[in-house]
Amino acid sequence: MDGYEEGSDGGPAGPEGPEGPERPEGPGRPEGPADSPETAPEAPPATAPEARVGIAGLKLGYQIAAACALALIAVASCVHIGMLFFHVAPSNTLTKQHGDVIDAWVYPEFEQNWKLFAPNPLQQNIAVQARAELRTADGGVRTTDWYDLSAQDGAAIDGSLLPSHTRQNELRRAWDFYVGSHDAQNRPVGLRGQLSEHYIRRIAHMRLDRERPGGEGDAIARVQLRSRTTNVRPPKWSEEKVSAKPVYRLLPWWPVASDDLPLAGAEGATR
Repeated sequence: MDGYEEGSDGGPAGPEGPEGPERPEGPGRPEGPADSPETAPEAPPATAPEARVGIAGLKLGYQIAAACALALIAVASCVHIGMLFFHVAPSNTLTKQHGDVIDAWVYPEFEQNWKLFAPNPLQQNIAVQARAELRTADGGVRTTDWYDLSAQDGAAIDGSLLPSHTRQNELRRAWDFYVGSHDAQNRPVGLRGQLSEHYIRRIAHMRLDRERPGGEGDAIARVQLRSRTTNVRPPKWSEEKVSAKPVYRLLPWWPVASDDLPLAGAEGATR
């Protein structure tokens, strides 16, 4: 008998049965149409619309409001810069005609104490000095020597890494304030002149009180100030001739009121 039996259809049947030899399995097996069904190509992902940023992302009404606000800020900035420019610029037709408007805009918040295009640097040393008239404990009157307040301020800030703003500017700006609001006869010009008198008088009283010029029971009755102006020497190569002699401006005696030092009463009560 042969090693092969007949199959049901009369043909020889293989060792595995009538279907014939089995197809190989494994990674090397070729894939046919029946093994991997045909898949449709994937559609490209939909791109989201770009998000608007800034004013463009706002609604129309808010966009209009923001645009109007920016326009007002731009106009105000241009006006402010223009006012400051004409304030520090040399005298011209516009500043002569509209100087009051420019000053009203600038003062007092935006004051500029420098000039544009050709600033004239200070060529003088100005020292402010003060003395006091004391009412002594026995009822007499005594006048102290002159105290150089500017020299004291200079010594306090000389070599200091963090100089005091008060030491640098309080006395100097107070004196400039007084000189700018008084005429050559020390007469006040307007309300600013009277205000400058009270201000410089309080500073002088406070500074002299710190020095303790009198003895026990002595009190400051009046104060007097003067300025000593000395020209800065020109450089050696300059042919300019200036006087080295100091020039003094003497102010009248000012009586000291009890309210010139608002904290004096409180300090005396705590001692």
